[in-house]
Amino acid sequence: MPLWNNWSGRLEHHPEALRFVRTEEDAAALVAGASARGVSLRVVGSGHSHAPLVIGADEIIDVGAMAGVISVDEASKTAWVAAGTPIYMLGPLLHQQGLALHNQGDIDRQTIAGATATGTHGTGRTIANLSHAVKGLRLIDGHGELRELRQSDAAESFYAYPVHLGAMGLVTAIELQLRDAFVLEERSWTVPGDSLVDSISEMTENHDRFEFFWYPKADQAQIKTMHEVAERPTYPVAEEGARRAYSFEVLPNHRPHKHTEMEFSVPMSEGPACFMEIRALLQNTFQDVAWPVEYRLLAQDHAWLSNAYQRDTVTISVHQDVRLDECEYYRACEAIFRAYGGRPHWGKVNELTGQDLEAAYPRWRDWWAARDALDPNGVFLNDYLRQVRAQV
Repeated sequence: MPLWNNWSGRLEHHPEALRFVRTEEDAAALVAGASARGVSLRVVGSGHSHAPLVIGADEIIDVGAMAGVISVDEASKTAWVAAGTPIYMLGPLLHQQGLALHNQGDIDRQTIAGATATGTHGTGRTIANLSHAVKGLRLIDGHGELRELRQSDAAESFYAYPVHLGAMGLVTAIELQLRDAFVLEERSWTVPGDSLVDSISEMTENHDRFEFFWYPKADQAQIKTMHEVAERPTYPVAEEGARRAYSFEVLPNHRPHKHTEMEFSVPMSEGPACFMEIRALLQNTFQDVAWPVEYRLLAQDHAWLSNAYQRDTVTISVHQDVRLDECEYYRACEAIFRAYGGRPHWGKVNELTGQDLEAAYPRWRDWWAARDALDPNGVFLNDYLRQVRAQV
């Protein structure tokens, strides 16, 4: 049997088959055959998720060959993009058209389909996650039929689809709302932990794109702000800290060190207090943890499974070396996050049950109904998704 593992190596799986598709016709035939045989399928992107969204299915499908910009509508500033397109490739391709993503994460190794399916985001008090840009999807449903789902056609019900966890079908292409290309100027500096606590609210108010990494061993934080500017880019682009370049050159960073990660989203008004409790937990109980805590901002949106669904949000991430056991540490963090109404990032670690997820996401049952309409036989479910569903 083939072996599949995620980016960190922590998750691995021996599926019955690892299949590569290059066209919609091939994908549709593959799904139709799997449905007829009662075989479960999961689609893999770059494998950068820390959550068990790929493992636990009979077969894994790789859509990496389905990459590139399919078409651009200059008037509406939208584009259809093939599902397997890596974000690091997408930025330059869109830039050639004078366009850009409104937001993207700190890492650009993910495919556009995987990143939008899990609600991946960057930072921005008034900037929503990457899934918010999804205006249409082309997917092969659980019967092997090609469907095109458009926000303009489905209205409110469309919000079931942008954050879909790969559970509704095999996505082949995504229509994205874009914006004009823009230049960002980044600045970063280090402050002591006590100064950070006193200034979080002020920084949030005065800087739209604001984030920090707090390092527990030193009790210091690296603060970063990014502002749109009219000046031209400066090349070569710096590694980090004082960059001025186009957005796709400034927003991502190189993160080679293998780790696990847990991230929860809490209401923006609760962000400082929640962080302070996490800080105290590390200072008093988990003093051996050296990996940083990350704090970012996220505007509300309407996707049913978005971690920023109908509330302005702060996201707080904790990390641990992949070679170490993070379980006790993460459970203690999760308890704090949940006390603040936290919602988990779908691509990161959590131990929530189906009941927990229903309490966190108001449209949880509606999302399952929309999913079942596209895939009534559960072709695109794996062990994890079946588990959280059975608990509802």
